[in-house]
Amino acid sequence: MIEEVVVKLSGKPLSKGIVSHPVPLTEIPEVFGERLKTGIEELDRVFGGGVLKGSVNLIGGEPGIGKSTLMLQLSAELSDRGEKVLYATGEESPEQVARRARRIGSVRDNVIVLSATDLDIVLNNLVNTGSSLVVIDSIQTLYSTDLSSAPGSVSQVRHCTSELIRECKTRGLTAFIVGHVTKTGSLAGPKVLEHLVDSVIYFEGEGDRVYRLLRAAKNRFGSTNELGVFEMTKEGLRSVREVSAYFLKRDSARRSGTVITVVMEGTRPFLVEVQALTSTTRYGYPQRSVNGMDSRRLPMLLAVLEKRCGMDLGNQDVFVNVAGGASLTDPGADLGVCLAVASSRLEKPVREGITVSSEIGLGGELRPVTNFNLRLKEILSLGFSGLAGAADDASNAGSGAEGFSSLIDSIENLLSNRKKKGGNWL
Repeated sequence: MIEEVVVKLSGKPLSKGIVSHPVPLTEIPEVFGERLKTGIEELDRVFGGGVLKGSVNLIGGEPGIGKSTLMLQLSAELSDRGEKVLYATGEESPEQVARRARRIGSVRDNVIVLSATDLDIVLNNLVNTGSSLVVIDSIQTLYSTDLSSAPGSVSQVRHCTSELIRECKTRGLTAFIVGHVTKTGSLAGPKVLEHLVDSVIYFEGEGDRVYRLLRAAKNRFGSTNELGVFEMTKEGLRSVREVSAYFLKRDSARRSGTVITVVMEGTRPFLVEVQALTSTTRYGYPQRSVNGMDSRRLPMLLAVLEKRCGMDLGNQDVFVNVAGGASLTDPGADLGVCLAVASSRLEKPVREGITVSSEIGLGGELRPVTNFNLRLKEILSLGFSGLAGAADDASNAGSGAEGFSSLIDSIENLLSNRKKKGGNWL
């Protein structure tokens, strides 16, 4: 329970100070904020070209994903550009922070480390040190003596964030607030902080993999569709430019059940490997398992294969996996999933050098996707021979594009006619 003070409004002004008057939308001048280039290419991409000066940004992620490492590298890069950074840590000692900074080469004079969990101490040092940027690691450890609840509670998290935002907005300071992610995948203190801050950035990845993904769930000053990819190394996080190389293994594309598809993440296309395996079920109810895409979409695509293409999958267990741990939301991956399932079921690999990208309708038709020309340009630059998709997309594209009107046509034309003999393809 949180106590809220209710102010009874009357017809009289609430104060004798500045009174806000309504202004016509046409009379409001356009203001362009200054963006701080962090020097971390993938981070700048997600923020929309750099961090807006004076913004408050929330960075969420699972424990050990690399949030503190990213914040230290960010602090070092911005200090090289003239910013003075206050790094307030409530989870680690200054010695631990300094040890990590030395390991990743982020030791800077303009980065001041403060080990404190009291909000008042953090705010006082923010003013006294003259810092232009503050990093809170993490908001769940911060508390205010104005409230009696424990640190990490909803009331403490919301109150501390509100006070930080008020101080930063008043002084024009930039803030990065690190937040933990709960078991359900949402930020601790659900929905309490998201409407307060200017941007919400999620840091994703698996502990046993070297790459990390950065996504924007909210961004008042840029797009929320961009994806940043990092590689975790001993020297810290490194921006990955050739994203397709991390999700693609060309040798496996020659096997049945494997299809290379092109998807869009924001303004950037990249290639992923979709794998499928079908086998006769040993249970009364066939299994449907998917990893790397919406599990509700797979049964729909399998129903299209059965109804529109006459493929018998009722007695088959179907497993679909997006290799490399990528998570697909682009409907352009539909054709890749259907072809992978058909390839595994018919024991025929996809034609060598072909990639696919198209949405599948319930009638079995191939539907256009966004930025087909960009996808085609990407696959040609990586040495693939062609991109197959909807007929409307291919007709407007250049050399290397193949178009089909229906799913059954694409299966008949894109799957190889080679037969299997003795475990080898002829």
